[in-house]
Amino acid sequence: MRNKKLKNIFVARDFSALGKTVKEAFSSVLPITLIVLLLCFTVCPLDTGVFLTFTVGALLLIVGMGIFTLGADAAMLPIGDYIGRQMVKKKSAWVIILVSFIVGTLITVAEPDLSVLAEQVNGVPGFVLIISVGVGVGVFLVIAMMRTFLHIPLKYILLTMYVATIALSFFVPRQFVPVAFDSGGVTTGPMSVPFILSLGAGAASMRSDKHSGNDSFGITALCSIGPVLSVMILGIIYNPQDIPYEPTVIPAVADSRELIAMFLKNTPKYAWEVAKALLPLVAFYFVFMIFNRKPSRSEIIKILAGIAYTYIGLTVFLLGVNVGFMPTGSMLGQEIAALEIGGVNCNWVIIPLGMVIGYFVVMAEPAVHVLKKQVEEITQGAIPGKALSLSLGVGVAISIGLAMTRIYFDFPIMYVLIPGYSLALILMFFVPDIFTAIAFDSGGVASGAMATSFVLPLAIGFCTGIGGDVAANAFGVVALIAMMPIITIQILGVVYKIKTRKAKVAISSDESEEIIG
Repeated sequence: MRNKKLKNIFVARDFSALGKTVKEAFSSVLPITLIVLLLCFTVCPLDTGVFLTFTVGALLLIVGMGIFTLGADAAMLPIGDYIGRQMVKKKSAWVIILVSFIVGTLITVAEPDLSVLAEQVNGVPGFVLIISVGVGVGVFLVIAMMRTFLHIPLKYILLTMYVATIALSFFVPRQFVPVAFDSGGVTTGPMSVPFILSLGAGAASMRSDKHSGNDSFGITALCSIGPVLSVMILGIIYNPQDIPYEPTVIPAVADSRELIAMFLKNTPKYAWEVAKALLPLVAFYFVFMIFNRKPSRSEIIKILAGIAYTYIGLTVFLLGVNVGFMPTGSMLGQEIAALEIGGVNCNWVIIPLGMVIGYFVVMAEPAVHVLKKQVEEITQGAIPGKALSLSLGVGVAISIGLAMTRIYFDFPIMYVLIPGYSLALILMFFVPDIFTAIAFDSGGVASGAMATSFVLPLAIGFCTGIGGDVAANAFGVVALIAMMPIITIQILGVVYKIKTRKAKVAISSDESEEIIG
């Protein structure tokens, strides 16, 4: 009787929460969907099969994101928080190092977006690339956790690592540099971000000092650097001269039955990818429980339900993005490359169009919603979710505009990355530490599934249409998406700091007048 009552409570709560998360997902996906539909009915008409596939993909995206968000709240965040707390309780450096390395490697090797990128890179075996990236994240998660434990300022680690990364890039083949920086973005995807963020929050919460909240952020930022360095080292070792890509297959759908059959045919593939991502983490969690404090029965039931929601939601989301959005992005890019109005080539429109798409596409990233909630909770509303969303949107809009400009005018990615990261690193010394940590975390969060499965195909399609070098120019768009939010959110930090200072001066002035009076 008690178990049935407990089950009914969870079901009622879940249905109520699901309605809210699906509504949020709908408002996030709607703008980008309307933009694509507007293009389809005006300057870039699409094949009927692609159009129908995109429409179904958008519906799956909404449902999948809603279910995934519910699952992340119920399972991924509590699991990460639990492991982080128990790990720090041991007060053993070896336990922190071992657990962090295992968790970082496991969650990265199974990240679906990484497999998509590895399949498109030639010259380095896919398995070698995936393992190297996983080890890179594992090592840097160890560094991140030790930083939290030892109270080491984030800005000095970031400064050292990014200077080393930029210096190393000069020894890597030109075509491989964009791939290396893209790898840093794809590793912080919908599976890893909720877990890593909560892991840091759990570890930081065990400290009682005033900086513990600040140190709960910045872990995703450090985990994004490891893959870049490890892939660059691979580039030096293998020295690949040609990095072709696999073009996106445009679906040929004759009727509604073939459309449904196509989605059903691809369902097992993404269900298996998500299972590979979840199973190692879930197994590690339950093994970890054997040697530590066991959660209550109700907590375990809630986590198991959350794992089920996470699995279903992420499977549906990836199915919608990869089957529905990827072909549409590729075809739109090709159509825009050949766009003529009144006999005049107008393919330059990809630059402002990319900026508009970038502003809205980041809102459809599941991990962004997780980050917003974490930021509002840790800062107790001092950094509103709306301000963070606006900064992310502006940052991604500028980054995709720069990416399309780079493809259009054909210049190396380092012409953008060096000044961009230089500005980001300089800003660290003028903003509150928490803004720096959130900014660098946001860069990794923004470059998720939507970036790799819609924006990257859009860039590849456009680059192919104008006859550009896909490996050197189209790749790198994910890297730019990861960079620009770091700058815009730190600028938000500068504004916040100025407003706080003015408010303090105003309060001091009022107090002085009261004393004189």
